[in-house]
Amino acid sequence: MLRMLIDRYDDLVALRTQAACRLHVALRELIAGGAPRRVGASRAARLLRSVHPQGAAGIERKRLALELLADIRRLDRDIAVAKRRVGDAVTASGTSLRELHGIGPIVAGFILGHVGDPARFPTPARFASYNGTAPIEASSGPRTRHRLNPRGNRKLNHALHLAAVTQVGHDTPGRAYYQRKIAEGKSKKEALRALKRRISDAVWRQLQVDLGRR
Repeated sequence: MLRMLIDRYDDLVALRTQAACRLHVALRELIAGGAPRRVGASRAARLLRSVHPQGAAGIERKRLALELLADIRRLDRDIAVAKRRVGDAVTASGTSLRELHGIGPIVAGFILGHVGDPARFPTPARFASYNGTAPIEASSGPRTRHRLNPRGNRKLNHALHLAAVTQVGHDTPGRAYYQRKIAEGKSKKEALRALKRRISDAVWRQLQVDLGRR
């Protein structure tokens, strides 16, 4: 059930992103000097009220922009509903994932929905391989380097990425670990990948805890 709910949420977010990009293009064509790169529905509505295009093409362009704005507002409502449903399902699952910093109901929903039965991952290494956080060595010369693993479940990898970014943005042990990796000479991308693997291991442990409670 969680897989269905989180996929629905993900689809709605993708549709909203698509509509927002198209609206930005329309606003850029309607407004002299262009429009801000990021513009919310309320600001877009104000901008459109200030536009009085001349000619059939301009009038149609504004009409299409208004339709896109209506799509975005409808999608915002649908996303809010989908987010509540995911949150309710995550709470009902009794998972301990939300004890980890950076894992809210949506990230937990992605993890639970795409992991399925945690018993199929007997080790943290197996889990990391599945979610794509086990890096691939890409050394050149005497320096050891690793690159992103393009394999694995990308939705699950994205969920772990969101958790990592949240940890780095707050005063957490994850941020201290990230900064320590940079001090060791890692690039920001490499440090973030290392943190994602660390979070993957923590998630695996919580999933095993949840499995033991069944």
